[in-house]
Amino acid sequence: MYFFAAGFDTSSTTTSNALYELALNQKIQDNLRKEIDKIYTKHDGELTYDIIKKMNYLDKIFKETLRKYPTGSILIRESSSSYTFNGTNVTIPKGVQVWIPTYGIHRDPDFYPKPDVFDPERFSEEATQSRHPMVYLPFGDGPRNCIGSRFAIFQTKIALVKMLRNYKFETCEKTPVPYVNDPRAFIVTLRSKDGIYLKIVKINQSLS
Repeated sequence: MYFFAAGFDTSSTTTSNALYELALNQKIQDNLRKEIDKIYTKHDGELTYDIIKKMNYLDKIFKETLRKYPTGSILIRESSSSYTFNGTNVTIPKGVQVWIPTYGIHRDPDFYPKPDVFDPERFSEEATQSRHPMVYLPFGDGPRNCIGSRFAIFQTKIALVKMLRNYKFETCEKTPVPYVNDPRAFIVTLRSKDGIYLKIVKINQSLS
């Protein structure tokens, strides 16, 4: 039950946020669709786990979506032992509850210049290697990371592939610009205060 709960609500929210950004950034959407169509055709429409992993631009867009809209704005952990940070007198005693501000870290311009800009190239191999790995925590890390992360990742990517092959997503008069976070959802799954409304246009692809 926890496995599916951890991978379901987060997946639908991330899919919505990705489509929102793709509607605002048509060039990125077009480039992603080209990658999807190329790999989809090469493998005769088969979408296995390994084939989805070959979609590198899709992976960048997925990661940038969770960078800008982490489904959980904070991580709450309890220290299992006392720890003193190297070179400081700062100590976290055993048994203390620690709140890690995922949203704040992901929007910190010291780690991600112009953090409000949706830029998938932040997750190129070179850019990723230049950052500390702990400044990207959409699923947490370590032995207490998200139990449903692989399920959520694969499910979200499949949804984006299926929808973008057959439909183009555009903004409409009800699209919320700018995006405003729902303050009631800040502790649970982060989402838009006013919902996400987009125009969906059928393109010349067979529904598959």
